[in-house]
Amino acid sequence: MRSLVPSRRRALRAAATATAAALCVSLLAACGSDTKSSAGADDGKPVTLTFWGWAKGTKEVVAAFNAGHPNIQITFEEIPAGNAGGYAKLSNAVKAGNAPDVFNVEYPQLPDFVSQGAVQDISKLVGADLKAKYLPQATELTSLGGRTWALPLDAAPQAFYYRKDLFEKAGITAPKTWDEFRTAAQKLKTAQPDARIATFFPDDPTTFEAMAWQNGARWFTAADDAWKADLTGPETKKVSAYWQQLIDEDLVHVQPSFSQQWTASLQKGETAGYLGASWGGGVLKSNLGTTPDINGKWAVAPMPTWDGNPASGMLGGTTFAVSKDSKKAKAAVEFATWATTTADGFKARIASGTSSAFPAATELVPVAKQAFNTDFYGGQDLYAVFPDAASSIKPGWTWGPVMGLTNGSLKDSFGKVAGRTGTIDDALAAAQQATLAEFKNRGLKVAQ
Repeated sequence: MRSLVPSRRRALRAAATATAAALCVSLLAACGSDTKSSAGADDGKPVTLTFWGWAKGTKEVVAAFNAGHPNIQITFEEIPAGNAGGYAKLSNAVKAGNAPDVFNVEYPQLPDFVSQGAVQDISKLVGADLKAKYLPQATELTSLGGRTWALPLDAAPQAFYYRKDLFEKAGITAPKTWDEFRTAAQKLKTAQPDARIATFFPDDPTTFEAMAWQNGARWFTAADDAWKADLTGPETKKVSAYWQQLIDEDLVHVQPSFSQQWTASLQKGETAGYLGASWGGGVLKSNLGTTPDINGKWAVAPMPTWDGNPASGMLGGTTFAVSKDSKKAKAAVEFATWATTTADGFKARIASGTSSAFPAATELVPVAKQAFNTDFYGGQDLYAVFPDAASSIKPGWTWGPVMGLTNGSLKDSFGKVAGRTGTIDDALAAAQQATLAEFKNRGLKVAQ
């Protein structure tokens, strides 16, 4: 594993600081509010925290923490995954004043929760030593307006999973560039007419967003007191044109992510690859591990790039945030710190064998590697691929403050792409307009 060299880390942290400073005035609803932090409210007495989350292995994490922390006990409630209803449940709980003390929120949704005043500023409880434990690109996404709003659990660099046997049969190898990916897709289709190299997910805009991010796109920027949205810039259009061609030429499947249709195509060998993230290794293993004759035939490779040099966006990733009304922030941050930075915390999450999370706390990579059973991948060390991918995540990406609406618009329009009644560019243009309208609706100033 190659770690980030000190100069690289300093450069990334400097970029993160600059981005965070620019965001402050653009998130005035939270950054400049008079929200009262409960950072000092804990009185040292035993406390019970409520915690909501959905990530695989979370139950095991809570059980391990409770066993070793008699003075802080966690009452855990499993909720649906964020986009499957968890975020709506959290938002409703915040409005009703009965939100949990601490909850999981993914990086793309964190600015939305911050702008709504739903989470606490925990800056006073997160020192420089703690921040230094995490991958700089992860802390960049949890620091808005120069303040810390969450602790990162994992980073989610992109990766390409593929069936070794199907690739060998078609005479192809894992592509290093997107040009090679198209050529491999053509060869696979010729050799096995029912098989496709990968899938375009019309219901999951984050996969496309990660590929735009990888190509250097910057969908959202904040300067002075205004937000700018740019979902149709040249970096994004290059990616959209590429994927539109793959779809038009029937070189990829168009299927909902993690659906029965998608899983069945993987089981039957009709889909030979999956463009996902580090956590996708656990997803494939969980979904396909009991399928006869598949164990040991999957492998992971770096994500294809435009020039063959390492580059990645981030596909998902989870944080721990403290709700605005919690009076137990100190204990909540202690729990979140343990869950994200200790070997025991990460072992508990991965020990079930279904999670291949890549820790945001980079010193825990050997722990994650040791805990993840690789039999499904023929013994391949997935964690030999992930670190370089993580270090190549391009800094400077900012998630917008209304990602729920942005992604909802993209999802609706991507459905037309699936039905061949619309294009990816149409979807991006529609999402751009919907996003700008919501900025104005929320009283956020829009840069001209």
